[in-house]
Amino acid sequence: METLPTQDVMDGEYSEEEECSQESGAWGRLFPLGESFIAMDLNKEEYSFGRGENCDVPFNNNGSKKHQCFQAYSKVHFKILRQTTTTGVHVFLEDFSSNGTFINGDKVGKGNKQVLANNDEIGLALKKNKAFMFMDLVDANDSDIPDEIKERYTLTKTLGRGACGEVRLAFAKGSCEKFAVKIITKKKFTTGGKHAVNLSKQVMSEVNILKALKHPCIIGIEDVIDTPEVLYIVLELVEGGELFDKVVSLSQYDEPTAKLLFYQMLLACKYLHEQGITHRDLKPENILLQSDEKETLIKITDFGLSKFVDAGSMMKTFCGTPTYLAPEILITAGSGTYTKAIDAWSLGVILFICLAGYPPFSDERKDMDLPKQIMGGHYTFPKQYWKGVSEDAIDLIKKLMTVDAAKRITLADALQHPWFKDEDMKVKSQKLMYPDQDVMGPPSTKPKSSPKKRPMAPSSDEPEAKRRGSCDTNSPPTTPTT
Repeated sequence: METLPTQDVMDGEYSEEEECSQESGAWGRLFPLGESFIAMDLNKEEYSFGRGENCDVPFNNNGSKKHQCFQAYSKVHFKILRQTTTTGVHVFLEDFSSNGTFINGDKVGKGNKQVLANNDEIGLALKKNKAFMFMDLVDANDSDIPDEIKERYTLTKTLGRGACGEVRLAFAKGSCEKFAVKIITKKKFTTGGKHAVNLSKQVMSEVNILKALKHPCIIGIEDVIDTPEVLYIVLELVEGGELFDKVVSLSQYDEPTAKLLFYQMLLACKYLHEQGITHRDLKPENILLQSDEKETLIKITDFGLSKFVDAGSMMKTFCGTPTYLAPEILITAGSGTYTKAIDAWSLGVILFICLAGYPPFSDERKDMDLPKQIMGGHYTFPKQYWKGVSEDAIDLIKKLMTVDAAKRITLADALQHPWFKDEDMKVKSQKLMYPDQDVMGPPSTKPKSSPKKRPMAPSSDEPEAKRRGSCDTNSPPTTPTT
């Protein structure tokens, strides 16, 4: 059974005209996660699901391959029951299958019954073969969600939380297309006790610019909805996870893979700069991966948030941690005027982490605090951790992480660096970015009009050479410092 073809998340099938039904009296709703499953409201006390024609919800593949595990489904695979108990009204899933029904990846087991809670995911035969997400319409607390959101989207489970707020999965009403909605409480980004206000016309014009951006390595912004207290940004959903988590799981990338991913990051950020946009908060958590594959398309997100918050609050709250901040931001305590060079610095830190598996600056150092390390460019490349990395890669990091912003390499020049004289890598990146195109050159992409823990720094028990030392980044050498 474990050899059945599956994928972690699959798009449900539905017609363009079909809406997520909203029948009166419904107490629950199922959203499709697997192919050939449909959205439906639950208003009866009991529903049966399976291959049998007599089921309330029969699975019939009609000879189609879309039900990849069809033959593994039982005639009655599971039931959903709404029952009154001594502790109140509860929803249960009862498993009748031979091959298993899963709730959030845990097998229920034939003959067993388990409470079904809001946002639980139901899998059939294999835990990765996801079929539905259950939404409890009685217990779901969306009282704080504005009508403008409710009229167009159904918000379900939380995908993540960070310094900027939370991200929730959303299904568009009318199509059930999936999106990620970033929910930002604006009071977190105000200074001097001022109350948050609605976005001005000027900033809303910036929103329209952001929505018009078109690049394969940049998350698409579907919509921005502003309320007095909260900002809702509706984003393209990417389901391969964050670069941060991948680095943590791998410890570090091999150099060819790091080069492929970083090349895409540079192209995307250069595109943003060409549109007059500076990201200002580049970090591994804001680099998303399209798939679990080693060589995958990357997507940069959160590039527009700096448009919506007070620039003076950037260092204190917006970025959460100074690890990726350029020295000039720390030197002026977040109150200065910055150039696009701040993104080049952050990209250098990201490349350092991808190749080494730890950050160049650490708050574990006893001799120097974190801001001082960054402002002075005190980082180094211990041979025992960098011996397998090319001198070209290290040289690019030094040029990106040059303390003097005026001498820091630009993204355009970084793309011409000797490290990127790799035609095989460029062919791979083009295929990832433009899979439907046979030509090498990319098409025109100009627009039509709880903070996570950082990757672990070397322990204080590691050799002193790894934790200490300074690199003169104003005149970067071409060989690694050991």
